[in-house]
Amino acid sequence: MSKAKTALPPTLDAKAARKWLERPQPQAAWLSEEVARRMQQRLDWFRQPPRTWAHWHPSDSGLQVQASLRQRYPKAACWLVEPNPQRAALARQRLGEPWWRAWRRGGVHMGPIPDEGLDMVWANMLLHHIARPLDLMGQWLRSLAIDGFVMFSTLGPDSLRQLQVVHRQMGWGQPGPDLTDMHDWGDMLLEAGFAQPVMDMERITLTYANAWDMLTDLRTLGRNTRCDRFAACRSRGWQQAWLQAVERFGERSDSDGRLQLVFEVIYGHAVKPMPRLPMGSESTVSLRDMRAMLGQTKSN
Repeated sequence: MSKAKTALPPTLDAKAARKWLERPQPQAAWLSEEVARRMQQRLDWFRQPPRTWAHWHPSDSGLQVQASLRQRYPKAACWLVEPNPQRAALARQRLGEPWWRAWRRGGVHMGPIPDEGLDMVWANMLLHHIARPLDLMGQWLRSLAIDGFVMFSTLGPDSLRQLQVVHRQMGWGQPGPDLTDMHDWGDMLLEAGFAQPVMDMERITLTYANAWDMLTDLRTLGRNTRCDRFAACRSRGWQQAWLQAVERFGERSDSDGRLQLVFEVIYGHAVKPMPRLPMGSESTVSLRDMRAMLGQTKSN
């Protein structure tokens, strides 16, 4: 697969996606917390618990998962990574600890990630909002120590198919950007420099009593960040038309007749491998990676 194909997710408006990630969130979406709960089960595959880890964009990932991971790894130091200052302040207020606790082993930190690298990067329900995912994966790779791993989840292309049908029936544009396939995410991990990527997916069906409940839930998950979306503000009349269209054309459960939406959730993890030095007259390697290579040589 070419770099051009994996460099950018299709049809995503980078500016709109960035605005969503900079918007203060009172709480994470219910689906994000549920996906995080399921993603934690995959941590059982790793025998060695992390001593240091980072929670990328905890405002979107969820407060409940932060508490659960802290309980799972009570002795591990955790870094909260929120690039936006306003969101960082909010994360510090909700998830931070007093300085006399934060700087002991197992504390919660804001600020620069330690030079020796992290054992785990946790990124829940984030990548489908990222305009340049390869750049973010490169940042994860640089943040990790040798043999450290990233664990992430994201929405896949089968998400919101029922809503797409409604929009086609009404002659409206698509309700969101095209989403990246599971296999393409695996290719990007390899391209970014990770090793041993493992990808899997599941479909989660949510049901709603009415279209308004569906809209309320969707607003917690994001906005239409498609690059060719309707450019102006929608009116209340259009919102009412949308609600009526969903009630008329939306897919309903056979068992109870409730409106339903299916979300394809993709899970992935990959490991930072030992760096390979290129054969040439000059080679460059970071001091941290050099130390890791020397330690590996001694152990062998």
